[in-house]
Amino acid sequence: MNHWGNVLKEKLDTRTARVCIVGMGYVGLSLAVELAKAGLTVRGVDLDLERVSLLNRGESYLVDVAADTLAPLVAAGTLSATTSFEDAGAADAIVICVPTPLRKSKEPDISFILSAVENLLPRLRQGQLMVLESTTFPGTTEEVVQPRIESLGRVIGDDYFLAFSPERVDPGNKRFTTANIPKVVGGVTPTCTELAASLYRHVTSSVFRASSPRVAETAKLLENTFRSVNIALANELAFACRKIGVDPWEVIDAAATKPFGFMPFYPGPGIGGHCIPVDPLYLSWKIRLTGYEAQFIALADQINRNMPEHVVTLVSDALNDRGKAMRGSSVLVMGVTYKPDVNDIRESPSLEIIAMLSHKGARVTYADPFTPQLAIEGGKLTAVTPTPDVLAAADCVLILTNHSSFDYAMIADRASLVVDTRNALKAYRGSRKSIVTL
Repeated sequence: MNHWGNVLKEKLDTRTARVCIVGMGYVGLSLAVELAKAGLTVRGVDLDLERVSLLNRGESYLVDVAADTLAPLVAAGTLSATTSFEDAGAADAIVICVPTPLRKSKEPDISFILSAVENLLPRLRQGQLMVLESTTFPGTTEEVVQPRIESLGRVIGDDYFLAFSPERVDPGNKRFTTANIPKVVGGVTPTCTELAASLYRHVTSSVFRASSPRVAETAKLLENTFRSVNIALANELAFACRKIGVDPWEVIDAAATKPFGFMPFYPGPGIGGHCIPVDPLYLSWKIRLTGYEAQFIALADQINRNMPEHVVTLVSDALNDRGKAMRGSSVLVMGVTYKPDVNDIRESPSLEIIAMLSHKGARVTYADPFTPQLAIEGGKLTAVTPTPDVLAAADCVLILTNHSSFDYAMIADRASLVVDTRNALKAYRGSRKSIVTL
């Protein structure tokens, strides 16, 4: 390791390194908190002024980051945030944690990465480490970010260090957090890998060194492609079991008793969040450039994206069986976030389902303790409290997100008709014919 590498490694090892994190969402804030808890000084950069203001007051805007954890770090001056990139020049390590959505054409949109890098370039200096954590297509670090840094005359692995380390945040997961999930790091050079590993050793004790950024980038996409494909299999099982009169949930529970060779995945109203609906398509897009079509990924995506329409059909059929048309019927949606007990609606299938129900003439209301208001086409919806009277007044109660705070016994008792896409009313299905499942 040369002079610049030795200087940076000493700062990282002695916890005197200053870290700049670009993007303070689920990934960035969780990482910032763990690094600050380890004793490093962290400066977050985010263009959302409200988010920055909340953070600088020690107020958390994420359910996974407790205010009593955040506030002392802010008070001690080890964690702060700004909307400006100016302080990036003083940082020893820069970590980019910005979103990577899909375009309408289902092609990767790395505009947030490009914007972050372009804003950082005038402020880069010798001896810094830059780590890209944003999920992206294989080759982004070396083909997109590296040439821009080298255009300044920097030599990667000599006087500047670059690596990729995929984020693995699972919002709402109380068992696995940023602090105990192993990190994968892949540097452009071995020195880059070692320095990135030195940074993340302050966050987790388990760091896997990949041979290149491309391996690390692909590993992240494989993780969520694995989940997408298996969720699609569970969703297709739900279709098949409906045809043959078998309960898919019971089938999965039975198969899950096997102690080897099987991992349970469950059907649902669709896929959501910042990873599963997006990451497999980043991989298939990159593969397509070589002339090969990743058919398995495409099929899984098609099955999963058909689920919202299937759910709307279930609601329509269930109402019709009771002599009611969709148009004019009241549908109470329980839960709009993409998974239980988080305040994240990104890519949530609930949004599409609500839009489809509304377009078919249903009068839609919703309950969700994590989403007080919901923007829809033509205006906004405000969450209602699912009281016994509210449940009884609905022509159909549609469970899309199984938040732990919902009173499922009361739903089963008071609702005249329930379409349950999450098996939340499993305990009540045997005694009530008014519960419809996937």
